[in-house]
Amino acid sequence: MAFSEGHPSRRAVLAGGAAGLALGLAPRGLRALEAAEVIEARAAQVRLLPGGAPATQVWSYGGSVPAPEIRLPQGARLTRRLVNRLPVETSIHWHGLRLPNAMDGVPGLTQEPVAPGGDFLYDFALRDAGTFWFHSHARSFEQVERGLHGALVVEEAEAPGVDRDMVLVIDDWRLDPESLQISEDFGNLHDLSHGGRLGNIATTNGAADFALEVSRGERLRLRLLNAATARLFELGLKGLEGWIMALDGQPLEAPEPVGETFILAPGQRADLIVDVTAEAGEEAFLIHHLRGTGYAQARFPVRTGTAARRPAPTLLPPNPMPAPQPAAARPARLVMEGGAMRGMAGAMFEGRRMGMRELASRGMFWALNGVAGLGEAPLLSAASGETVRITMENRTAFPHGMHLHGHHMREILPGGRLGPWRDTVLLWPDETREYVFTAEGPGKWAFHCHMLGHAEAGMMGWAEVTA
Repeated sequence: MAFSEGHPSRRAVLAGGAAGLALGLAPRGLRALEAAEVIEARAAQVRLLPGGAPATQVWSYGGSVPAPEIRLPQGARLTRRLVNRLPVETSIHWHGLRLPNAMDGVPGLTQEPVAPGGDFLYDFALRDAGTFWFHSHARSFEQVERGLHGALVVEEAEAPGVDRDMVLVIDDWRLDPESLQISEDFGNLHDLSHGGRLGNIATTNGAADFALEVSRGERLRLRLLNAATARLFELGLKGLEGWIMALDGQPLEAPEPVGETFILAPGQRADLIVDVTAEAGEEAFLIHHLRGTGYAQARFPVRTGTAARRPAPTLLPPNPMPAPQPAAARPARLVMEGGAMRGMAGAMFEGRRMGMRELASRGMFWALNGVAGLGEAPLLSAASGETVRITMENRTAFPHGMHLHGHHMREILPGGRLGPWRDTVLLWPDETREYVFTAEGPGKWAFHCHMLGHAEAGMMGWAEVTA
């Protein structure tokens, strides 16, 4: 990936890697373990590419990428036993869910990693309806890239009236151009210090040529999920018209018409309700906009149907989110530093301060509040139920999608208005934004960049919530 002098423009960041895209009575715990459905992490072969291309060797949950979708009603318990058939340690993080800290799936912070041949029981209640996902949180910049992720849909008691409800997991893959297997250059220093590992093939639901036949006038709920480890997807619609209903699983206060384009950073989700407006015999598209060119991220061949439009959908029911109190908030600050074209003088790592050269020799290129990697002290600390007002400042030449585990936050907009709930927020280079959230659930909550190579190379910390 080539960069010009200075920091890359927003358009250049979105365009990175474009060229390749053309390619009974037992104790309760024992009963739960026996009853739990198994998620088996194992190697598999899947067909990402069309035609006679060879299958790609991946790591998977249950043999497919993405994993078999989990759908449960709001208020149900999710009980899943991870069984590790991989040659490396792993875990599962349940992205976007408000859950007990011990179930959050972060090795070294909330649990021990699951060793090869081992297992771990995840068991918790689903408090919020919405579109969420699950993925490895052990060496995640590699394991998620190899395929360890899947969608989790928590259904509302009263769902909106649509003809079909589906998840579209969008992703990119870096494949070797000769073997068409996953490129093994994980830990590439250029990737770690620049924009991350950008792929050369884009897929939807594990297929580079995803297509779904629809009818004119059909109303679809499209749950979009960006499972890529670094790529920002700038998306648009053609032959589909509708509304953004929810972001990161949380309903908007009013449906927002889908504009010309919208961006999903790694880890982010958007729920759309759209009507098929393309004529019968045509195709509708989910478009990936890149360097001024639109690529078909998903195709929807259109059958006969009706041209009649329906009324706008009603609001999705809100989740029981704790209302933050900005006027009485505890102040906090998160400063992002490092990376190519800016660098930093140094940072704390493994208990002592190191200069940039020594940090780089250890694969560390980024820091949060002057600390590279999981430090001994939290980035912020708050009592459960306390409101936190956090200022995030991106002093680097690259965008960062910051994800706070176990929580959602709202941006403080001009005039004191609050933006939509998000669990992953995008900050562009040299941008400063303020957010507010209510601390929940005592424990240590990971707080990191979801450009997962950045997290691996230092942009990983934690927030402490006390009882």
